[in-house]
Amino acid sequence: MTAGATIRTVHDVAGLAAVADHFSDVWRTPRTAPPYPAEVLHSLVHAGGAVHAAHDGQRLAGAAVAVLGPDRSTYSLVAAAERGLGPALKRAQRDWALALGARTMRWTFDPLVGRNARFNLVKLGAVGTEYLVDFYGPMADGVNDGDESDRLTVTWDLTAPGTPYDGEPRGPVLRTAPDGGPLVRRAGGRLWCRVPQDAVALRAADPALALRWRHAVREVFLDAFAEGLSATGMSRDGWYTLGRTEEAA
Repeated sequence: MTAGATIRTVHDVAGLAAVADHFSDVWRTPRTAPPYPAEVLHSLVHAGGAVHAAHDGQRLAGAAVAVLGPDRSTYSLVAAAERGLGPALKRAQRDWALALGARTMRWTFDPLVGRNARFNLVKLGAVGTEYLVDFYGPMADGVNDGDESDRLTVTWDLTAPGTPYDGEPRGPVLRTAPDGGPLVRRAGGRLWCRVPQDAVALRAADPALALRWRHAVREVFLDAFAEGLSATGMSRDGWYTLGRTEEAA
């Protein structure tokens, strides 16, 4: 967490409007059409959810939204923060959820975005537990426009985060990626799947190639999850580890 940064819950109309503007800027939508309007955020807070905002001095630098779920669980709807503030935001969400008696938190993210995968699986110790095909349908924001909205659900044990397996990919290459390099390797009970170095930049520069990556990674994950594997790690150079969670402990 950067020096001078603070995290607080937001309840007032002006504060929620600032969070809505922040999400508009991150997802590159007009502030008149935010992905999470202030009135929706206000309703979520009124219903028992929480909006956390990170301020670097007086400047809003990150925000996260979570709601209560069934069976002592919570769901994080959205989170976006500047570098260095993400862990503090997630810890604030965790503290809020634990105070309510929750034991797990779930959220989704784009599985092609390796930096988000590394944050979720390695830094937080969450586990990828579900692959969702075109979860939102067509999206018209400035980040996801033109792509299919596949998402990976992660489950975060709030009392004892998992220990990610972060070893190098091993074994023979089983499939080739759209860029001609290796896509899948396998050794023993573990499987490794590579994603593009920067999926967001690739989507902007070559949407057709990005979509081929989407379909290739989707096929790997659906087969792996059908086999009973989970996403348990992500290397710095873009390789997911998929294995059985008891093996990753």
